[in-house]
Amino acid sequence: MTLPAVGSLEELADLARRSRPLYVRFSEGPQADAECVSRDHESGCAMPGLSANPLDPEPWWDRPVIDWVARQVVQYAHLERGSRFAWVLTGTVVGRGPDCEPLLADIEPVAAIPSDVVRAARDRYEHVFDAGQDGA
Repeated sequence: MTLPAVGSLEELADLARRSRPLYVRFSEGPQADAECVSRDHESGCAMPGLSANPLDPEPWWDRPVIDWVARQVVQYAHLERGSRFAWVLTGTVVGRGPDCEPLLADIEPVAAIPSDVVRAARDRYEHVFDAGQDGA
């Protein structure tokens, strides 16, 4: 399966604005994910779905959608290495993972997020947020 690629962070934000609930996931892709069970790395427990981050902003979010999307992409960007990449998906929320992230079943792949778009998300995140602030 070849996923269409989003061309920019702006295109990804536009997709999040106009589509059903969308999520971002970093993995070896939909085919690889279909062949395995997701596990919590610390406990070893099998999870009922794939962990992902929501791309659609919460109702309380009063900033531009692109800022939310950049933040959500950056949260797990450290997982982009080797054959792992970022991709957009939708599905049914069937639970929450150990970081309270949605766990999805009935996955529908939507698009791949190229590395340059992940870098653009990181750049925007570092520019518009107080990155690293812990609220203390």
